Amino acid sequence: MKVLHVITGLEAGGAEIQLSMLLRHTRHDADVITLYNPGSVADQIRADGTSVRDLGMRRNTELGALLRLRSIIAAGEYDVVHTHLYRSQIYARPAARLAGTPVVLTTEHSIGETHIERRKMTAGVRGLYLASELFSDATIAVSDVVRERLVRWGVPARKITVIPNGLETAALAFHPAAREQARAQFGIGPETYVIGTLGRIDENKRVELTVEASAPMLGERCKLLVIGRGDHRTVVEATAARLGVSDHVIFGGFQPDTAAMMAAFDLYVAASVQETFGLAVLEAMASGLPVVYTVCPALDGIATSQARQAAGTAEAMRAEIRKAIEAGPQPRTPDSAVFGRYGMESVTRQIDDLYERILAQRGRRGRRRQRTGTRA
Repeated sequence: MKVLHVITGLEAGGAEIQLSMLLRHTRHDADVITLYNPGSVADQIRADGTSVRDLGMRRNTELGALLRLRSIIAAGEYDVVHTHLYRSQIYARPAARLAGTPVVLTTEHSIGETHIERRKMTAGVRGLYLASELFSDATIAVSDVVRERLVRWGVPARKITVIPNGLETAALAFHPAAREQARAQFGIGPETYVIGTLGRIDENKRVELTVEASAPMLGERCKLLVIGRGDHRTVVEATAARLGVSDHVIFGGFQPDTAAMMAAFDLYVAASVQETFGLAVLEAMASGLPVVYTVCPALDGIATSQARQAAGTAEAMRAEIRKAIEAGPQPRTPDSAVFGRYGMESVTRQIDDLYERILAQRGRRGRRRQRTGTRA
């Protein structure tokens, strides 16, 4: 089976990394098109042996991109077109159907309560999404929360399948040598307690709230290490300056080795306003870290002592962070109850099975139409 994945961009992010892992485990032949910005994840996908083509879009509204996509898809004779992220859904779902692709589906990674991929959920955004959804056979929701949001938005429940994000847990395992190297990179001593965050620095992630919650504990023996980049960094820096802890908040920028960065931490903190899944929390747990988080749909209904949920206030988070610091660094053992559910091999198998199931169903419908025509 030939599968084409279409994604908005391939700079490092949750959806982009999920696609990279999916490609490593799928049993089908696959290619990738990125609408623009073939960043670091594109390099990794190519290094793993999958082709990546940059469509070269320059603006959000570009009708020619839809026509180029249709031509590429038709020439590739793909069995499946699988779209990821809002802009690729708007362009690639109709393009794939116009090209005659048998199976068109999407994974919805990023629908929140008020935003989808940092876009406000306006009537126009919703209208475009639902119009392009008419060209799709199915939508994969990465959590029950995402499924519920999609249904409320107007996506038919019968077309939604819940398949969670996955993790390559072995790749995230803790290694003492990686810890030493990562800490040395940022000038952090072996006895210093490190509170960590990792991911895009944007308004939803509220890294400034983590700074505010951690501030009373920060000093020579406790640092906050912020890994990632984003436009909201100036707000985080201003918060650290206002609270007098700038010398103890370290901005590490983008780092490609997630496992090494997690190894450098002693506690992971996630202060998001909303999440569709909470992948970074699970990555931290796979590294054996204790976690303080505000929201993580992946952990809904799962009892684990490794992660503590706190209300989204500085006071509530501060209390949980203080408890973790007082307990000191913990043995780096991930909770098996959590990771029995989220292995990447299992997730990929479910997606591959869905492709084949939809293709078989379309074939049966076609045969039924032929028989009906013959009788007529």
